[in-house]
Amino acid sequence: MTGSLEPGPLNLITDVAGLNVGNAEDQRILTGTTVIVPDRPMVAAADVRGGAPGTRELALLEPENLVEEIHAIVLSGGSVFGLDAASSVTWKLAQGGAGLRFGAQPWPCPIVSSAILFDLINGGGKSWANEPPYRRLGLSALAAIGKDFKLGNAGAGAGAIAGGIKGGLGSASTQWNGITIGALVAVNCVGSCFNSQSGLPWAMDYAIGAEMGSRQPLPIVPPELGANKLDLLEHSIQPGQNTTIAVVAVDAQLSKGEAKRLAIMGGDGLAIAIRPLHTPFDGDSVFAAATGVHEIAGERSLALARLGAIAAQTLARAVGRALFAARSAGGCKAWQEVV
Repeated sequence: MTGSLEPGPLNLITDVAGLNVGNAEDQRILTGTTVIVPDRPMVAAADVRGGAPGTRELALLEPENLVEEIHAIVLSGGSVFGLDAASSVTWKLAQGGAGLRFGAQPWPCPIVSSAILFDLINGGGKSWANEPPYRRLGLSALAAIGKDFKLGNAGAGAGAIAGGIKGGLGSASTQWNGITIGALVAVNCVGSCFNSQSGLPWAMDYAIGAEMGSRQPLPIVPPELGANKLDLLEHSIQPGQNTTIAVVAVDAQLSKGEAKRLAIMGGDGLAIAIRPLHTPFDGDSVFAAATGVHEIAGERSLALARLGAIAAQTLARAVGRALFAARSAGGCKAWQEVV
C-alpha cells in the first residue's frame, strides 16, 4: 500500500480539509501547546493505551454518549498544569459563539478535548513566579491557527524527550482515493524511536521521499540511539513522566463508532515508531477526527479498514518527522545533532 501513496501539498495534518493548527511555546521554560480547530464541529473519538494518561473531555467521545461533535483538540506540555490550555481555548471559543446551546444560556459550551504530556524536568525553567503559562499558551496557540506550522521544538513538542533523544512535534499526511489522512504527534516517550542496528528511526521504513533524511544506515551507531529511558533512568524513572499524544484525522464522513476504530487502528502507528510503547510510565493517547467533507465510496467497512491502515503509517511518519525536525534543547541532544 505504501508505494502508491503520496503526501498532501504541505505534508501536514492541515492537508485534511477543514482542519487548522496553531502552536505556541516558551523556549525558556521548554514547554508549549498545540491547538487543532476545525472549520466546523468535527466527529471525534479517542483511544488511550498508556499507563499514566492525563486527559480532559474523553468520556463524552465514546460512541454510546450524547455529544456527536467537538470544537477543538488541545495537546499540551505541562502535565496536569497543561490542562489549563484547554480551559482558555474553551472560553475563547465560547466568546466567539462556538459551542452547544441547551436553552437560554448566556454562553455556548464548546467541547474541547485535550491530552497532556510530562515535560516538567526537561531542563527548562519551571519555577513559575505566578500561575503556570498554559492559559496564555492556549490562547496564543489558538490565535496562531492556520494551515502551515513548524515541527520539532514547537507547540506541545517544545520540551518533549523521546527515549533520551530530543523529541518534538511531528506531522504528516497521505492522500488516498480522494480522501486525505493526516497525523499530528508530540513525541515524548519512554521507548526508543531508533533501530540500534542502523541508527535510523523505526519509522524510516514508511518514509516518503526524504521527509526523514537519508535512508543510509549509520556506519557507527551512537550509543544514545540504542538506548531508551528504561535503560538510561532505570533507578529514577517514575510513572507519568512521559507520554506521546497524537491526532489522526480524515476529511471523510465517519460516525463516532467509525472514528473510534480509526483511533484504534491509527494509533498502531506509534507501535511502529516507538519501542517499547504503552508502558506504565507513558500516558499515550490518540484522538481520531473526521471533518466530514467527503463521502466514503465503495464498501464502507473495507474503506474504513484501509483508512485505519493508512492512518497508522501516516502517524509513524509523523513520529519520524518530529525527530528529524527536533533540535537539541535543555541538555538533551537531537537525533540530527548526535549523528
